[in-house]
Amino acid sequence: MQPIDFLLRTANAFPHRIALEADDVSMTYGELARQVSALAAAFQDIDPVPGSRVAICAGNSVPHVVALMAVLAAGKTWVPLNPRSAGPELARIIDFTTPSILVFDEAHREQACYAVPAGTRRLVCGTSSAEPNSVAGLLVAWQGRVPRRQSRDLSDIQAIKFTGGTTGAPKGVMQSLRAWNATVVSILTAMQLQDDERYLAVASITHGTSTFLLPVFACGGTIVLASSTRPKSVLEQLESGRITATFMPPTLIYDLLDEPGVAKRDWSKLRHMVYAAAPMRADRIAQTIEVFGTLETSFGQTEAPAVIAFMPSIELRNSERHGSVGRATPLTEIGIMAPDGRLLPPGETGEIVVRGDLLMSGYWRQPEKTAETIVDGWLHTGDGGYLDREGFLYLKDRLRDVVISGGFNVYPTDVENALGKHPAVCRCAVFGVADPRWGEAVHAAVQLRPGTEVSADTLRGVVRARLGPVQTPKQIHFLDSLPLTANGKVSKQALRDQLANTDGKAHFPKETLAS
Repeated sequence: MQPIDFLLRTANAFPHRIALEADDVSMTYGELARQVSALAAAFQDIDPVPGSRVAICAGNSVPHVVALMAVLAAGKTWVPLNPRSAGPELARIIDFTTPSILVFDEAHREQACYAVPAGTRRLVCGTSSAEPNSVAGLLVAWQGRVPRRQSRDLSDIQAIKFTGGTTGAPKGVMQSLRAWNATVVSILTAMQLQDDERYLAVASITHGTSTFLLPVFACGGTIVLASSTRPKSVLEQLESGRITATFMPPTLIYDLLDEPGVAKRDWSKLRHMVYAAAPMRADRIAQTIEVFGTLETSFGQTEAPAVIAFMPSIELRNSERHGSVGRATPLTEIGIMAPDGRLLPPGETGEIVVRGDLLMSGYWRQPEKTAETIVDGWLHTGDGGYLDREGFLYLKDRLRDVVISGGFNVYPTDVENALGKHPAVCRCAVFGVADPRWGEAVHAAVQLRPGTEVSADTLRGVVRARLGPVQTPKQIHFLDSLPLTANGKVSKQALRDQLANTDGKAHFPKETLAS
């Protein structure tokens, strides 16, 4: 079975159900399957080689979903291009993966086509034009056609996703058909999705949303594309659209919680509000559950997508679990490893390692990086953490993010959670700065809630009272806003750059610049 079969089976059984909604447009499973088949047949005509790459650079739209599903149906390899990336970066990825087809929408034509090889077929999507070099034109020309079924092994590559990581240039993560199948089954099992799901796609299809498309299609639910990512608009669509499930980073959830009147809205339909991509403060977890009635979390990486571990709402309601990201999903094994390769017992902190069907096949054309990351079948995540005796996983930051101050390990999330206890703190990030006395000094960047004030000394007192003097920031930087990555995480690299440019006293050691 191939990943696309999760969609095709539902389309065959329930052709009249609504598969996709966007603004005033809705598409049934039958129509979606027909468009996917026609475009997949066109892709095979353009390039008949099985497994060849198709790159897509577009915002969230119905044509984008159709194009992505067509890549799978054509037996090709999907290369998502982040539409927020600059032209030179996308050109580097295109040159590295050599796609034979490039699909882009008009809004991102400039960066997608920054430097495209002459042999790459360019197709614009999201237009009603019937010109040959458009998705719409191909759908008209190939209407009623179906692609040749490709005989593919489950170890064949379904996608090459680029991860910025924290160690330099992005790497192309090769995700196999087996890994995609494992992701779908793991999400279906962990979330217990139902046939009436209405999933609001807020995150980009090139990132988190792509992970949830096939699970929702597999259960016969509806993907609703967000009309806007502005907090007020998201709240309105969540409520009026009778949304049952969504995924978003903590930063967006914080913004939703801070919107006036959020607690007075009707959230009775919402069953799954999943956060991931970054840790969430304990106080905000409790607030989210109180306001929305639900909150779930998952832990994953591009190298092991989305659901290494999952925490359902019923478990997260226990305040003792607010620091955990859940337990291993059925097809995945989690271990905690010491630097010497020993697996550690419950309660001991080390590197989180993972094995199972969820794992990537390796990094595209980087065998040495693959060998460093997958050792004896275990994927080394680079994240620190521990397992308790019940199998719940607790994260303790990226190993390279740990601040070693005066010989003591300081975990930034611990300090961030302490700072977040003060009601004036909206967002915060903690990191290390080279210091002649301490080796590294703990620094914090803080964004305050509108209309509030608090001194650095007061915030330091909050941390000292909860964690002690070692973890207390030596310096607190107040910023109007904290820079975010495309995934909605606070970018500590951007913070360091910003503070280094505005504070001549700050010196950031080379080994921390890639965090």
